[in-house]
Amino acid sequence: MVSAPALSPATIAKPDLISVEQAKSMDVARMTDLFKAHLNPGQLHFMKLLGFHKIKIERAEGMFYIDQNGRKILDFFGGFGSLAFGHNHPRILEARKKFQEEKRQEIAIAFMSQYAAALAHNIAKCSPGDLDMVFLGSSGSEAMEAAVKLAERAAGPKRPKVVYAENSFHGKTKGVLGITDGQLYRADFRMADNTVRIPFADIEAVERLFRSDPEVGVIVLETIQGGGGIIQAAAEYWQKLRALCDQYGVLWVADEVQCGYGRSGRFYAFEHYGVIPDVTALAKSLGGGKAAVGAMIARREVYMKAYGTPKTAMIHAMATFGGMGEACVTSIEALNVLYDEGLIDNAAVTGDYLLQRLQALKDKYPKIIKDVRGKGFMVGLEFHDFSQTLPMVLRPIVSVLDDKLKGSLSGFVGALLLRDYDVLVAFTEYNRNVIRLEPPLICQREHVDRFVDALDSLLSRGIVSIVKDFVKSQVR
Repeated sequence: MVSAPALSPATIAKPDLISVEQAKSMDVARMTDLFKAHLNPGQLHFMKLLGFHKIKIERAEGMFYIDQNGRKILDFFGGFGSLAFGHNHPRILEARKKFQEEKRQEIAIAFMSQYAAALAHNIAKCSPGDLDMVFLGSSGSEAMEAAVKLAERAAGPKRPKVVYAENSFHGKTKGVLGITDGQLYRADFRMADNTVRIPFADIEAVERLFRSDPEVGVIVLETIQGGGGIIQAAAEYWQKLRALCDQYGVLWVADEVQCGYGRSGRFYAFEHYGVIPDVTALAKSLGGGKAAVGAMIARREVYMKAYGTPKTAMIHAMATFGGMGEACVTSIEALNVLYDEGLIDNAAVTGDYLLQRLQALKDKYPKIIKDVRGKGFMVGLEFHDFSQTLPMVLRPIVSVLDDKLKGSLSGFVGALLLRDYDVLVAFTEYNRNVIRLEPPLICQREHVDRFVDALDSLLSRGIVSIVKDFVKSQVR
């Protein structure tokens, strides 16, 4: 008989680790030091410009963040559309708590998951037509990677080219970076050589390309361009696009990562136009604001063509963290809340009210606000170039600097809205003159009024005073 050996003595010293409680009680100065040392020192520069570095969020609830001083900050940023339910929705918290208390399985890769199966069923039920095959992942980039891979494989090796649009944003991972039209993100990485770039919302360009190049197999488009500055195409564009894809046998991938999940006033933004793509993708609010969940949804015919046999089924099967138990339960409950509380309808109705109030503000400040556009709670507020907002005598002098000053006014306004009015807004990647508004779908008229009234009060100071107030904030 051999007795079992005792556990090995602890010979590895524990590093100087921060505990959960220590992290919770960390002050802003310590947070800044650690961010600079271990995360992204360059990003800290921009946070300081906007005044975001002075704030420590202690908790969040509904439409508000609460900082270290108990200040309630109205969230019109919404995590780039990730917070459809606001912060810490009670039903979603309860579903997660129950899952944890019952010690249900989280990662069970060897077995089928009832939670992943149920979530896939629910997503298919929310999707029109025969969009019913679902791949679960952890992010929008992962969902779009899956969508493009599936479409490219279904199109076949004789049609390898993938079309994308100017000012598109589909993610920062290596594959979809090749169809993300931003030099900042592309940097000096080597891109895939099978992509073709065309103008967004130009159906003649699409038709010319399809007619002239038989190697085109896939076209990938955001239904509403987020990073491009909340840019839409007319209904006729999408209807003609669907017809052209059918005519030439091209697969259409609709990126709904940001504009989907009810944000536009329909579950998918493409539903406004009476068309259905071959493949689409969701993420952001799919995780209920508490979990990282992304999904690709494809027509069964397209999916089966790519991965429909035992030999091909594992080419792009679910990854380790796709379909995790608690994440799926969170998403299941979130989808039920989305419909139970009428949040898609609220996005349509209250979003229209937001657009009306902003249009009135544009009429009031025509020399400052250039355009207001969007659908539901995906809204872009575009300012004129800086020189155009100044007195006539200064315009010729400043206009030569407009390109370098692009985004400065939106930055000034965003920083002062936070500092003086406790309102948080976002910006866009490509058109820096645009403020992006993506409040939670629980947003009510009272929240719209508070935001628009704050913006009105700020703009009433005039551009010169806004610039002076911002400069003062930087030297304090």
